[in-house]
Parts: sequence; C-alpha cells; structure tokens
Amino acid sequence: MLRPILACFVLSLIVALTGTAPAMAQLVAVLVNGDPITNYDIEQRTKLVQLGGQKTTREQVVDELINEKLKIQLTKKFAIPDIDKDVDNAYKNIARRARQSPKEFAAQLDKAGVKLDTLKSRIKAEIIWSQLIRGRFQSSFEFTDKEIQARLLAKHPEDVGQTGYDYTLQPILFVVPRDSPSVAFEARTKEAEALRSRFQNCEQGIPMARSIRYVAVRPSVVKGSADLPAALRDVLDKTELGHLTPPDTTREGVEIYALCGKKKSENTPAKKEIRDQLYSEAFDSQSKKYLKELRDQAMIQYR
Repeated sequence: MLRPILACFVLSLIVALTGTAPAMAQLVAVLVNGDPITNYDIEQRTKLVQLGGQKTTREQVVDELINEKLKIQLTKKFAIPDIDKDVDNAYKNIARRARQSPKEFAAQLDKAGVKLDTLKSRIKAEIIWSQLIRGRFQSSFEFTDKEIQARLLAKHPEDVGQTGYDYTLQPILFVVPRDSPSVAFEARTKEAEALRSRFQNCEQGIPMARSIRYVAVRPSVVKGSADLPAALRDVLDKTELGHLTPPDTTREGVEIYALCGKKKSENTPAKKEIRDQLYSEAFDSQSKKYLKELRDQAMIQYR
C-alpha cells in the first residue's frame, strides 16, 4: 500500500529516511560545511528512489543529498512568518492526496522507517528554497501578455481563441459519517439527485438545500476555468446556470456544486498552461544557478 504513495511524492518532495542503524552504517561519506552525509543516508535514499520506480547511481544519490544539505542549511539563515503552518498544510495536502488522514499517513511512513519530523524538515527546506528563489530573482518570473501569446501561438495555435470563465460555486455536502458502509453513500447520492431535480435557481435552491438534514452548505467560492481540472471544467460547461453538478463521492460524503454565476475571463486554461511552463523554466534556470553558487562556496569533503 505504501509503495504507490511514495511513488507519487518522491519526485515532488525530497524525503530523507532516518533511524537507528549500526555504527558501521553511520560512517560519514561526505561532509557539507561540516554537516555529515552518512553511508546509511545514501543507502536509504537509494531505496527511496527505487520505490519511486527510478534507476539511480550512488553518485547521483550523493549529489542529490549534497544539494539537499545546502538547502536545509539555508533554513538557519532565513526566517519566514508562519512557515510551520505552511509545512503542516503541505503535509496535510500530501495525506489528502493519498486519501488518508495525516495520522494514517504518518503511521504508513513510520512503517517504512520514515520519520515524520524528517519529512516535515525537508518540506520546510523546499518551501524556504522556493520562496528564496522567487524573492531573489523576482523579475525572472514576470511575463508579459505578449510573451505568453507568442509562446501560445508557437506551441498551441489552436487554443489562441480559447475562452475562459470565472465560476461562482456554492458547495453542498451531504454528510456521511466516517467508516460508513457503501449503502450510506448510495442513499445520500439518491438524496443529492433528488435535490438536483428540484433545484432551478440559487436564490430558492440554496435555502432548500439548507433545510435537508445533515447537509452542509459551504460559503460560495469563485473559481477560474484556468485553475480547474479539465474534467471539472467539462462538468461545469455542461451544467446550466442556476443548477447543480452531478454528485461526487468524497471522504466526507456526497458533494455537489450549485453554479450560481459564470462570466468570461481573460485567463484561459491555455494561457495558464503557458504561464506555468514559463515559470517552471525560469525557476529551474535560476534554481540551478543559485545552487551552483552555493556549491562553489561550500566546503564539501568526500571521505
């Protein structure tokens, strides 16, 4: 069960394995500004990379761990307000994507020898690194409409005339207690479908939803089509204004959305994709330059 979970996140978050190991396994392989990387660290990182389905060499693993040490050392120099809250939120998001509670995910990590504090320290290092690069090279991440249009025309000319929308959505949750059998979800799905058949507009439909037992009507949100998954965009495009989307089963119950507003937006999914590509290219370029600068200045001793 843990293998696919780790495989999902090994490429996006750097996780180090720690634990008590025999003294021989703790022999220092590299010193990075005085901080050790042990043979045990290298062995465990190699196993972790292999869990993610990648092939790697000892040299590549050592190089990755050196870069990681340099990033972690930056956490001692820079303070970011609410950083611990950001780390906790990032960890909760990881657990949610794995369809587990934070406690369940921590238990799964522990079974594999991954210490939660170590995972959080790596998340913290990556957050600080990301913010540091954005702040240090801020002008590199500013793209004009002309640049975006030029890339869009070159890469996806068929999407130049694409229309974007801002959707005003009212989430409606038919609550299902945790660990309930599938019949409970089926029953609530039928209730949601019944509401959907009677729901003709948000003015009258929202109060009607609030009157149903064990239904939570959450505050309305505005979501741009550029920020939504293609599948959800397709659902919203097929939903009439003032009506409800089809029911969707979640961990908390059965959820539907009332489409209470829809207006055109200049920010289209195609433009967002191009902007994300430009940002990623700029971030990777500046990140490599700054990391090289740190490595050039660092004292790295191989044992």
